[in-house]
Amino acid sequence: MAEGTGRRSAEPELNGGYQALTLATPRGEVKCRHYTVPGARAGVLWLGGVGGGWDSPAKGLYPALMEELAGEELCGLRVRFRHPGDLEECTRDAAAGLVFLAGLGCDRLGVVGHSFGGAVAVRAAARQPEVVAVATLATQGYGAEGAAELGPRAALLLIHGRDDEVLPADCSAALHAAAAEPKRLLVLNGARHRLDEQADRVRRELRDFLLQRLKKPG
Repeated sequence: MAEGTGRRSAEPELNGGYQALTLATPRGEVKCRHYTVPGARAGVLWLGGVGGGWDSPAKGLYPALMEELAGEELCGLRVRFRHPGDLEECTRDAAAGLVFLAGLGCDRLGVVGHSFGGAVAVRAAARQPEVVAVATLATQGYGAEGAAELGPRAALLLIHGRDDEVLPADCSAALHAAAAEPKRLLVLNGARHRLDEQADRVRRELRDFLLQRLKKPG
């Protein structure tokens, strides 16, 4: 279901290292923030939670890590859901973002999603052959059954807080059990749903995972 995108429009460069971007799809316009890296051959799609906006877990993880990865020649794209909470429509938005990145010449893609966005990340990744890395942060289980289809093409990293007050860590544990290799489950003591309590650890683990999967040797 990786739908192609039509015209795109970009606003002037904004503070924070990104460019506001609108993708025109058959089902409506998808607002994005594009962290551009000229000549990048790999990129990461970042998805928020059920609210559908620009929220980020782990104390501003998304913008901070995207700027850091830009120094490693990985571009980034954040997507704002058109219909927050609608799993199928949000998957279409994510798919449009992946098609956009692939169209820039990125032949290795990663997807990161928090909470509801974790399920969206799994669903979109299962349908896009360029995706080689999927990371979920405190994901819900519903809608993420496609995790079983990711390996061995795409590695799966599941990070969850042991003290998550919204979605129990069992959600990630069940997906990990069903998924094929390569896969890894990391349950962090003392961390709640937003993972703020272990923000530094989340950032380090996610950075290493993405670089390992997306950077070509040399």
